[in-house]
Amino acid sequence: MRNFLSLSDAGPDGVAAMLADALDRKAARAGRPKGKPDADAPLAGHTLAMVFEKSSTRTRVSFDMAIRQLGGSSVILDSGTTQLGRGETVADTARVLSGYCDAIMLRTDDHAKLEEMAQYATIPVINGLTDDSHPCQIMADLLTILEAGKPLPGLKVAWLGDGNNVLASIVEAAGLMQFDVVAACPQGFQPDDAVIGRGAGRARVVSDPAEAVAGADVVITDTWISMGQAHADTKLKAMLPYQVDAALMAQANPAAVFLHCLPAHRGEEVTPEVIDGPQSLIWPEAENRLHAQKSVLRWCFGQIG
Repeated sequence: MRNFLSLSDAGPDGVAAMLADALDRKAARAGRPKGKPDADAPLAGHTLAMVFEKSSTRTRVSFDMAIRQLGGSSVILDSGTTQLGRGETVADTARVLSGYCDAIMLRTDDHAKLEEMAQYATIPVINGLTDDSHPCQIMADLLTILEAGKPLPGLKVAWLGDGNNVLASIVEAAGLMQFDVVAACPQGFQPDDAVIGRGAGRARVVSDPAEAVAGADVVITDTWISMGQAHADTKLKAMLPYQVDAALMAQANPAAVFLHCLPAHRGEEVTPEVIDGPQSLIWPEAENRLHAQKSVLRWCFGQIG
């Protein structure tokens, strides 16, 4: 049994194996109805329990479709309609779900809840997002970068804005897959040293957006106001110089691509001319949540890697 709580759980070989599998399986589905299982249906008979303590569009639909395409089924649980919302412990929930299902995907706030779920579950547990990290999103990002013809080793990635959970997983990926991350974050919203340490020397933080973007192969940003945060005017003011606009994008490599994990707020973290422009790969990136997560599921069950 394998848990996927972070990219490091898989390591560089596991991440590479999942990406290769995702590329192959995506190509094999060309022209196939989205609701039709893969020809080999490798997880036929398996059921994925999806537990949501945070609202979701992409994680919910992509994991649901992922397990269906692999031949399995899903059960979707929201904390507000389960005993979790009435005080049942994560540990007890993990034990119960382990008796009903074959794997658990949890999308929550506190990373400690995910670790508790994994400690008491006897089936694989997958990190669908916590305040600490978002590894499934980064698997989709890496898949999108590879599809764009950009090998990961030696790549330069620029991050603009908040030092949040998405950046934490990008930094972790950099250390595993040997590419570089330069994050431009305003004072007071920078990631802590422990997060940067996940990059094994491949990541650094600067204050100047132009310095981060100069010569970058990939430019990434995220919403400035994370889920559950108040729409703070002070934070928006601090973030405004880090907006990705055409002038900033022009300082990257001419063949650079733009990524955003969505949802986006046009006119805040990115301008419409960039996110809806020719360098933007946000729609393939969003679709790749499905293909990457299929391979994450297969990895958890020991079918690859």
